[in-house]
Amino acid sequence: MGTYDGRVVIVTGAALGMGRATALAFAHAGASVTIADVNEAAARAAVAEMPGGRGLFVRADVARGADCQRVVGETVAAFGGVDVLFNNVGIQPPDSYLNVEQTPEEVWDRIMDVNLKSYFLMSKYAIPEIRKRGGGAIVNNASVQGLQSMKGVPPYAASKGGVLSLTRQMAVEYAAERIRVVAICPGTIDTEMVRTIARGEPDGVEAALVRYGQSHPIGRIGTGQDIANAVLFLASDQASFITGEYLCVDGGYMALGAWARGAGAES
Repeated sequence: MGTYDGRVVIVTGAALGMGRATALAFAHAGASVTIADVNEAAARAAVAEMPGGRGLFVRADVARGADCQRVVGETVAAFGGVDVLFNNVGIQPPDSYLNVEQTPEEVWDRIMDVNLKSYFLMSKYAIPEIRKRGGGAIVNNASVQGLQSMKGVPPYAASKGGVLSLTRQMAVEYAAERIRVVAICPGTIDTEMVRTIARGEPDGVEAALVRYGQSHPIGRIGTGQDIANAVLFLASDQASFITGEYLCVDGGYMALGAWARGAGAES
């Protein structure tokens, strides 16, 4: 029997990267899993890898309330309820590395809508269904950028700081109903977003990824499976006394003093 037998999980932004690895890990642990994403081809390919017909794809822009409501509704119709929500979706477009003066309002709004507003909206519609199950867990994907930052990422850093504050607030709000809310703060993870950044490096993608890893005490960048392992633990009954907290999944990056951190491409 799997750890998540009989559980129902929603993962946003799960067509690729951290979300995909986590959605597949939940499915292989016995859960029924909904992938909410705009990338239909990649999302359907991920669902096809899930065992026993336990996967569902719902095409959705989770920055829109109606789409979030539909994701939850289709999940309940297919699987009977919701136990876990992993708010994972996040963007940091290559052309958004600007300071506050340079950042267009529409870039700010889009990053905040996807990276923060969607977490509010998905939680808004999932919590009533989690309540019906007698409790469950919401895991929010923040970032080390929500704790400390670097030049050129004002909307991204603000969105991730907001995720951490929202996590604490919801944890306090819903603890009495046995709905736990926690966050992860990834360091540099091998995702398409990080590889897009690495393509702009003069030493090439693979060399850049190695160099990014050298700024982490553990000596490498993280993988999607590293994130999946953390999320599955935090969402499980083994973490039943953990709420309102964040876990850095960063290879020791945040343990370094700021002066000691080298060049990375934080998730």
